[in-house]
This record gives sequence, structure tokens and C-alpha cells, in this order.
Amino acid sequence: MNALGKKIILVDQDGVLADFEKYFLLEWRKKYPDDFFVPLEKRQLSRVFDEYPENLRHKVSTVYMAPGFFINIPPMPGAIAAMREGLALDYDMRICTSPLTGNPNCIKEKMEWIEKHLGKDFTRRTLVTSDKTLVRGNYLIDDKPVVTGTCIPEWERVIFDAPYNRKIQNPLRVTWDNWKQVLWL
Repeated sequence: MNALGKKIILVDQDGVLADFEKYFLLEWRKKYPDDFFVPLEKRQLSRVFDEYPENLRHKVSTVYMAPGFFINIPPMPGAIAAMREGLALDYDMRICTSPLTGNPNCIKEKMEWIEKHLGKDFTRRTLVTSDKTLVRGNYLIDDKPVVTGTCIPEWERVIFDAPYNRKIQNPLRVTWDNWKQVLWL
């Protein structure tokens, strides 16, 4: 809870608010139309880089390392409305995102994305960290199958449903269609 007694809901950006996977595939097919690709529904690993054969991994990184990649990712359907609705329901909605190592544009573009889609106020509600276990909250909604770090997290883990995390057994699994029911809000 925050100082005002409100539940803190931490929400990951890539794969939860921003449709990273769909946009990556769109850009991949545009840039490398004749190369192998992994359809979204066939994804098994959380990092797109790890899904591709070693001989294509350099190309994979050129897609998401390109200037403008993070600012141009479309929002996940329902994500923007859910974040606003959470605030309207008097929850302390926060974005908790990790920077992409090696991408000098990543943090700046993520913040620009947040301002573009959610407004300037949400940039002040954003935490950028490589270790989400250091962040206090009641819930962390994240698509990553396992979130690790240096601390025992204070938040309860909530999996945002994606093809690559469906093998993970977690009683709290959400989409933007059912998030309020799953979190009992």
C-alpha cells in the first residue's frame, strides 16, 4: 500500500502495455521479408532474441535496437483504458519497466511512449529498473515467465498472458479483458 492506503499496481511496459512482440514481428517481416520468422502463437521463449537461430540473432537485434523502435510500438488492446480505469478506481497505477541493455534510445523512447499514450502524469508514475524486486507494490503484472532480482519481492506476481509464458503455473494470470476480476478490484 502507498502512504494513502491505496493498493500499488506495478505494470510492465513491453509485452503488457506496449505490444512489443507484434511490432517486432511486423518490423522483422518488413526488414527481412525472405528470412525465417517465428509466428507469435508459436513463441516459446520470453526473449525474442532466443527464439531465432544463432545465424539470425544479429539481424534480430538490429530490429529492436533501431532508433524509433520503442516509441513506435502500438499499445496492447485495452491497456491504455485499463491504466486510466485503475486510476479512476483509486488504485496507485505505476509502470515498472526494464531498460534494454545496449540500446541508447530505449529509456528515452519508453518515456516518450508513455507520454504519447498515457500523458505526462504517467511519466512521473514510471520506474525504470533492471531489478523489479527492489520496487514496492501489491501486484506486479508482467509477461516475463520469471522475475528475479536481489530481494524477495513485496508484490504478488501476476502473469500477463502470452504464448511464451503459458507453461508457467500461476494462479494469477491476466489479460486486459479480465484484470479487474483476477485482482479482485
